[in-house]
Amino acid sequence: MSEADLLIPEAAVAGGGPATERRLTQALLYLDDVRVTFDGYRALRGLSLTLERGEMRAIIGPNGAGKTTMMDVITGKTRPDTGAAVFDGVHDLTRLDEPAIADLGIGRKFQKPTVFESHTVSDNIVLALKGPRSALASLFGWRNRVEAARVEEILVTVGLIAHRGRPAADLSHGQKQWLEIGMLLAQDPKLLLVDEPVAGMTDAETEATATLLRAIARDHAVMVVEHDMHFVRALACRVTCLHEGAVLAEGSIDAVSADPRVVEVYLGR
Repeated sequence: MSEADLLIPEAAVAGGGPATERRLTQALLYLDDVRVTFDGYRALRGLSLTLERGEMRAIIGPNGAGKTTMMDVITGKTRPDTGAAVFDGVHDLTRLDEPAIADLGIGRKFQKPTVFESHTVSDNIVLALKGPRSALASLFGWRNRVEAARVEEILVTVGLIAHRGRPAADLSHGQKQWLEIGMLLAQDPKLLLVDEPVAGMTDAETEATATLLRAIARDHAVMVVEHDMHFVRALACRVTCLHEGAVLAEGSIDAVSADPRVVEVYLGR
């Protein structure tokens, strides 16, 4: 982090009102000295991390390293004891609830896909679409035209255009993961948080998922939590290793993999 980022005045950060118009950091996501304790267990112990606009970042680390708690803080599910969590330079995430944070443009995909299995693939995307739903938009057919084009664009992106009419229940595990990623894209988020997307996938699906996330990262910031190091290498992005609730190492996949501390606490197991 830069010295300028570390000097963000806490009192100046607000929850989304007029006082937040002055940008406090150029990073899309800024976490500084975030601490979370559950019944005496310190899940995050001074976590500091920045994510730039349009960046993809892989988060690795052993079980209990704080990866899920970090994502819970970012999405408003967990409120930290202390520390700063700023999104888009002006929004204090520690003061906002989950719906408000989602409205800011943070989308989260959990490890287990949650799609509407009784609906078609196309309808799943339609149900997730973000856009005006006013009577005027519907009256002139604007929404229908935009929806059709946007749904097709998303289905092409996630590789499911040929399956648009199939019930989501008929998709493979990997295809359901892609559909849920497509549903996140329909919300047009600035930041996608993706939790272990290739767990249970075939090798071919894993490779396709890496290609998909690299494509998405051209227009969105993406944070991927993953254990599969071959997949992390395929993402070709900066890697952060967490351990005991803080950043242990950060850099390229080669640099992090060669770090003796990372080998000792994670890769050597």
